Parts: sequence; C-alpha cells; structure tokens
Amino acid sequence: MNRINQLFSTKKSRIFSLYFCAGTPTLEGTADVIRTLEQKGVDMIEIGIPFSDPMADGVVIQAAATSALRNGMTLRKLFAQLENIRDTVQIPLILMGYLNPIMQYGFENFCRDCRRTGIDGVIIPDLPFRDYEEEYRPIAERYDVKVIMLITPETSEERVCQIDAHTDGFIYMVSSAATTGAQKDFDEQKQAYFRRIEAMNLRNPRMIGFGISNRQTYEAAAAHAAGCIIGSKFVTLLEEEGGDAARAADRLMDALSK
Repeated sequence: MNRINQLFSTKKSRIFSLYFCAGTPTLEGTADVIRTLEQKGVDMIEIGIPFSDPMADGVVIQAAATSALRNGMTLRKLFAQLENIRDTVQIPLILMGYLNPIMQYGFENFCRDCRRTGIDGVIIPDLPFRDYEEEYRPIAERYDVKVIMLITPETSEERVCQIDAHTDGFIYMVSSAATTGAQKDFDEQKQAYFRRIEAMNLRNPRMIGFGISNRQTYEAAAAHAAGCIIGSKFVTLLEEEGGDAARAADRLMDALSK
C-alpha cells in the first residue's frame, strides 16, 4: 500500500504536514530537513520543486524558490539528494511543483524517479484535471505515484465529485482563492466552505492548506478535515534559523499552541 494511503488508514484526524522548498536556505540541506521533521513527529512532508514562476504561491515561497534556483537546485539534483532517503525515513513524501520543469524532465521519467527514490505522490497546481485524466493518470498509476488534486472555494461540487472519484490519496483543500501565505484567522466565509465540503462525505480524506500559521487557523482546519498543511510559516522560520529544521519546527509548534 502506498504510504499516503497507509497514513490516512491509520490516522483519521489532526494529520500534520509541512512544506519546504528544496535547495534553500542551503542547497544540500534537503535530506537533513526531511529526517529532522520526521523525528519531530511530522506525519507527511511536501518537498517543493523550485520554479521561476510559481503562480499559486505568495511572496514567501516565491522568494524561497528564487533562492533555491540561485543556489543551483534542479529537479535532477533533487532526485540525487533523495537517492537514499528511504534508508532512514518512513513517512509519506510528496513533491510539489509546476508542470513546466516536470515536462522538461519528462513525465514518465519523473514518475519513474519518484518510484525509485520513494516519493509517494505529487502535487502539480497547474495540471488541469482533464489533462491528468486523459494523459497523465495511466503513467502515474503505473508507478504508484498519487497525483493530488487541489480544490478551492470556487471549485464546483460537480468537479469536486469528479476529482474525488478519479484520484486516490487525499484532496488538497485550498483555504481561499488566493496564493499561499500566513493568515491571522479564517473568516466565516472560509469556514462555511470547509463545512460545505465536509458535508459532501467524499471518498477521499481532505487536507486543508494555504494560510495556516497560528492556533486559530490550525484548529479551524483540524476541525473540518483530516489535517492541515503548513508552508509559508515554516519556510519563513527555516530561513530565519539558517536551515536548522529542528529549531524552525520547535518555533512552529510553539506558534500553533498559543
């Protein structure tokens, strides 16, 4: 069983996933960050593939991607850094990136190297669902790479149901129709969206991301989904700590508890 499916079959709530961008603050720190986060009790990790035009991301992750590219990070280097990661890490690992670098690499080559290095899934925000269904799904399934699709408050219930029926892993619920970035709280409109999707009783579990940075946003997400995904806040802390993932994780846990 894919590690993503294993996680959601054994833990039904308060699943904790963190995102960081590979190649920053240091080029060679990717594997160390992953190992440290598992030791800190993180349930799942999203590893960002830096790209020059990350259209779903706010200023924090845009800056991280720019820094990583300047440091020399490439998709080929990232796979090299992940070569032996499964010798020490057991939790699900997901690559999150945009279609352009993956297409340059070759989608089947990408899936093959995901399988070889132990990557369980991929999130590609600019991959249209129809293209996934018609062209990429058979390849991803051949290598047991889960393609995680995103939904937003603007996604129709019909499309949500299509995604639920034709994907396997979890559904990434974007908290609002905006780019990534820390938010102080989730207003009633956002929480009504959470409740609406929750009431659909979807087959796949849901994770809420974008904007989670403190106790208020964390608890709101945890109340309406299997768990939450935190990106910008952790990326900021990791940068402030010079790549020390243990100190950054401790500061994040402290922020979520107050």
